[in-house]
Amino acid sequence: MKNDLIHVKCIDFTFDGQGLAKDSNNRTYFVPSLLIDEEADVLIKYHKKDFDVAEIKRITKFSKHRITPKCGCATACGGCSFQNLDYQKELEYKKKIAVNTLKNIAKIKVDNLTIIGMEEPYYYRNKIQVPFGYDKQNRLIYGFYRFKSHDIVPITECVIESKEHVSILKNIRNLMLSMKIKAYDEDEKSGILRHVLIRVGKVSNEIMVVLVVNEKSFKNKSQFVKELVKLNPEITTVVYNYNERKTNVILGEKEEVAYGKGYIIDNLLGVNFKISSKSFYQVNHDQCEKLYSLAISKASLTKNDEVLDAYCGIGTIGLIASKYAKSVFGVEIVKEAIKDANENAKLNGISNINFKVADAKDVVLKKAFDCIFVDPPRKGLDKKFIKELINSHPKKIVYISCDVGTLSRDLALLKNNYDVKSIDFVDMFPRTFHVETVCLLHLKRG
Repeated sequence: MKNDLIHVKCIDFTFDGQGLAKDSNNRTYFVPSLLIDEEADVLIKYHKKDFDVAEIKRITKFSKHRITPKCGCATACGGCSFQNLDYQKELEYKKKIAVNTLKNIAKIKVDNLTIIGMEEPYYYRNKIQVPFGYDKQNRLIYGFYRFKSHDIVPITECVIESKEHVSILKNIRNLMLSMKIKAYDEDEKSGILRHVLIRVGKVSNEIMVVLVVNEKSFKNKSQFVKELVKLNPEITTVVYNYNERKTNVILGEKEEVAYGKGYIIDNLLGVNFKISSKSFYQVNHDQCEKLYSLAISKASLTKNDEVLDAYCGIGTIGLIASKYAKSVFGVEIVKEAIKDANENAKLNGISNINFKVADAKDVVLKKAFDCIFVDPPRKGLDKKFIKELINSHPKKIVYISCDVGTLSRDLALLKNNYDVKSIDFVDMFPRTFHVETVCLLHLKRG
């Protein structure tokens, strides 16, 4: 029951990186930060009918793969699952979980699967979203939410975020104190600053700071930005985002450029991209280049191929692939993303690509494509889109997925018409439980 102290042994990981443990009665426990083969005394925090959620009180047997986390908040913050695990073992476990998911859901077994890791799996995230608030002593803090909660864990440096964030966040806090700018209180629904979003261009070194505020007008609003840029001259643009809604959604609809041009430019595989506050842009630049290179290599494009980039976002995959194909057509349901995509095409002088605001399922049957790239959100492909995809029978599909569970579900629907030629994994998010998958499908003969 809740608050009972139980002795358990960890036998596996769950899909989200928690330790899956058993006691002497074979009851199941989910225990964050417990590694495979470790034994521990754990305290039950939540009691359910079929399992318990527990926290470690004392480890009695340690894994030989356990390491000291670089981050002192690794067990409190909900951002990382594997800070305490040797990185090569992390890659092995991620691959194992992904392979088992493909086998169990899609009934697909593929040999010789590879996972591409990082040489240095730290300080890679080029985007950070940080809530500001107060602790129990009413001290102004910023950090990340505790695992499965909205309690802020104070963090001055995150070891998977770009190092540029550290000084900027520290100075924002100091300026708030000196100018008496309050952080937003979720319970009271009052205060000014809700979140700070920072984007860093890995190649360009341009930095965007987005200040998400609860009011459009407040004391020291313009002076705050002037002082921040003075303290951090590396900042190239500052944007105020207005979010007055009583919601957990971070960004509001309306924005105001307070300094600079309102966006940054970065480069992926020789193509420049304009990135605004709301643009979807992969957070790990170096691994993203490996991911897109792998996806385009699998497609084996020729100058005769007509390509569809479904879920195209700001045009990243399509613009990079355009140099290898006859033409590319990109579709995305988000209007602002298509605006950015068209501007990115102009920025790079690429003329053999067209972008349109549309739902991918309404496009695939209207034109015969030789190859279709799909890179959907975590929920995977829409069933109607899969049906239209099968009916349009493109020769090749390159499926990029950030969730191997929904990928497996979709492959189960596609495999009657398509052969799964290859599957590879790219570790886009080291020290977390996420892994990116690239899958090549060929239309079956007849």
